[in-house]
Amino acid sequence: MVAWGPSELALISNVSSVFFRQGPRSPAVTDRTRDMMALTYLIFLLLSKFEMSCGKILEETYRKWVQYKEDCVNMILNEPLPQVGSFCNRTFDIYACWPDSPAGSAVNISCPYYLPWYDQVSQGAVRRRCGSDGHWERDDSGQVWRDKSQCEEEKEVVSQELWFKQLMVNFRNLYTVGYSLSLFTLITALIILLSFRKLHCFRNYIHANLFLSFILRAVSVIVKDTMIDRHWGREIMKQTDVREMLSHQAAIGCRIAQVMMQYCVLANHFWFFGEAIYLYSVLIASVFMDNSNYLRYILLGWGTPLLFVVPWVVMKLLKENKECWALNENMGYWWIIRFPILLASLINFLIFMKILKVIFSKLRASNQTGYPDFKLRLAKATLTLIPLFGIHEIIFIFATDEQTSGVLRYTKVFYTLFLNSFQGFLVAVLYCYVNKEVRTELRRKLHNWRIQAKSSCCEK
Repeated sequence: MVAWGPSELALISNVSSVFFRQGPRSPAVTDRTRDMMALTYLIFLLLSKFEMSCGKILEETYRKWVQYKEDCVNMILNEPLPQVGSFCNRTFDIYACWPDSPAGSAVNISCPYYLPWYDQVSQGAVRRRCGSDGHWERDDSGQVWRDKSQCEEEKEVVSQELWFKQLMVNFRNLYTVGYSLSLFTLITALIILLSFRKLHCFRNYIHANLFLSFILRAVSVIVKDTMIDRHWGREIMKQTDVREMLSHQAAIGCRIAQVMMQYCVLANHFWFFGEAIYLYSVLIASVFMDNSNYLRYILLGWGTPLLFVVPWVVMKLLKENKECWALNENMGYWWIIRFPILLASLINFLIFMKILKVIFSKLRASNQTGYPDFKLRLAKATLTLIPLFGIHEIIFIFATDEQTSGVLRYTKVFYTLFLNSFQGFLVAVLYCYVNKEVRTELRRKLHNWRIQAKSSCCEK
């Protein structure tokens, strides 16, 4: 829900006086051009309050406003005129619909039902005064006087919404920084893994694909946010902008970005799964990995997500083809995406526990005399495996979006956004920048470059 401030309501009144001339018994709303220009200003005011996540509210408000306007037009055209006495003319001033009113009377009508917070103000009324001369009374600024105080959203609710809005902005800034940092470190790490021939091995091929999935995930999230901002943040400058903004054609870009983001997130989780399977095969199953197995991992990481993204896209097109597909009215469709992520995370956790048990037994066997060192190495192995397998997903695995609210929901959102956005950075650091094999190769290459540089200088 949103609230319109005094300055915005004054702007509505100004628009009303410009585009809806109150001539004798003339239904001004029948002029299509003026109607669309007025609607342009109304949508502009809504957009100034609604965030991108509230596109559904904006679209619903627009639909109800159009219905309210049509009802008012029918009243203006079809209601019989008063037979005697002086009266103020019926009119529609964008905000509310006013009937013919006797001179010298106060007019109260119910709050417009298109207001997003109508349930809170359904018993309230918006007021005007009809002067003794048969004209609507005006205020000191020359605009038609109107009291809408009973139809405004409660200040307490407004303050709560402002707090929530600021919280969401802070969350977005947090994960934008996280994904940007991860993107930079992952691209550099991927270049390092692919540039040095001695680092080319089956294990590092798996790591490289995981890095690439993190990169695509970060890019898709940033692009998705940009496209949604572009969709809901476009300027309303001419008559056709309103309907164009709410049309399916205008939402194609952000819908494509949404689909790509869901695919990249799924691919990222299935490469977690691939890492878990690889380590399980090497440490527990003792299976030798050669290049013939690589295609299976490619199909698992990049092919499996299509089995879930395609049905989700089909359901969105058929059942929830609204806005940028960012909202989930029917959570059953969302589980097409959510279920494989949770399943892969659960299997990863079981593999993680199995591998941890093997590491524990091997470290204990080889460290009978150095117990403190044993605990340190076990802790290091554990902390190294957690980001690689995406084990953090398990913490809130049963706390679904439908079941959480209040502090728990905000805690889950913060925890999930923070770890998901910075996880790529952590994986790049652990498996590239502080990896002994990578650091040794980098030092060797740097040493060779220095020798070559000195040789070239001496030759000159």
